[in-house]
Amino acid sequence: MDYQALLADRTELMKANAIREILKVVARPGVVSLAGGIPSPESFPMEIFRELTDKVLTKYSSGAFQYDLTEGFLPLREQVSVLLESRGIKTPPDAVNITSGSQGVLDAIAKLLISKGDKIALEAPTYLGALSAFNPYEPTYVRMDMDDDGLIPESLEATLKTHKIKFIYLVPTFQNPTGRTITLDRRIKIADIIKKYNALLVEDDPYSALRYKGENLPAIKTMAEDHVIYVSTLSKIFAPGLRIGFYAAPEFLRKWLVLVKQGIDLHTSTFNQALAAEYLEGNYLSTHLPKIISLYKPKQAAMMSAINEHLPKEFVCSPSDGGMFLWVKGPEGFDMIRLYHKAIENGVAFVPGKFFFTDETEGIETMRLNYTMADEKTIQTAIGKLADTILAL
Repeated sequence: MDYQALLADRTELMKANAIREILKVVARPGVVSLAGGIPSPESFPMEIFRELTDKVLTKYSSGAFQYDLTEGFLPLREQVSVLLESRGIKTPPDAVNITSGSQGVLDAIAKLLISKGDKIALEAPTYLGALSAFNPYEPTYVRMDMDDDGLIPESLEATLKTHKIKFIYLVPTFQNPTGRTITLDRRIKIADIIKKYNALLVEDDPYSALRYKGENLPAIKTMAEDHVIYVSTLSKIFAPGLRIGFYAAPEFLRKWLVLVKQGIDLHTSTFNQALAAEYLEGNYLSTHLPKIISLYKPKQAAMMSAINEHLPKEFVCSPSDGGMFLWVKGPEGFDMIRLYHKAIENGVAFVPGKFFFTDETEGIETMRLNYTMADEKTIQTAIGKLADTILAL
């Protein structure tokens, strides 16, 4: 049977996630992977899962295994409302929606808002998972400039002035892939600009809780509430396999996003939501998050130190105060894809930065490094091997 002939036209735009393909290659023994974007298993609160499960079974019994509201399990929505308030976002429980990871929100937003040819404005580089969610709906991407302080507001304004933009997509804090954070001054300017041009922003915030130094910054949502869909997740601060994401959106869009989710998965796992509700209600996050910070902070410091010590001076690392990634830019035109293949032969993997750009002419001299999955000694050794590989090219 010719199965190929059955495929919808949109499948031509569904490309395999480049990072996941890389991870297949680096899974073999002997390769140190600085390529992944996943939390360390050591960051999972394994010691309390039995306790949480007992609490869920006692409190909710069979209700934890029943169909539930598309909007989300109410006890969890109540707790996420409290979590959002701690981030300066005042959203009542009935305005909080739960999804299957933040990826579920991005897919729903794309399905709801993107028609073929619609222009989506995003940072260069940007999060690859967002592109995977958006691509099947055939948007046109308008890339905006950023530097070590995040998105440049003047680039945003020029984009809105010259293009009809359906929505803007940003990861303002500890961005994936660069680890950069938009400064407070720029956040204020960005909020003013989207209000001035009556634009919609999708603010993706999976990493802000993973801050290792500096002061917390307010979400752009707090400065332009009616112009922002705020998206976040418990994957980095609880357990990613539970697939708990959430968002706060203007009422009109929120109602439509619920209808979209009904057609995708009806609702997120009730049992998993109940576990998350008990995790937050029992104040476990406040005691467990410092453990995650203490796990990742020295790893990031070790990687920064090794980069500065071992890589040639032409290779510059963007500053970062948290998250899971560091971004390195080599000399103009340096081929990181060629380096990647040679580095694999020497037992080290990373992600070439080119994959995070919508313009195929950009990013050849950049790479993303992840530090959450290796210990400090291994990180230092791996960066040393990477430096040796660069010198041998």
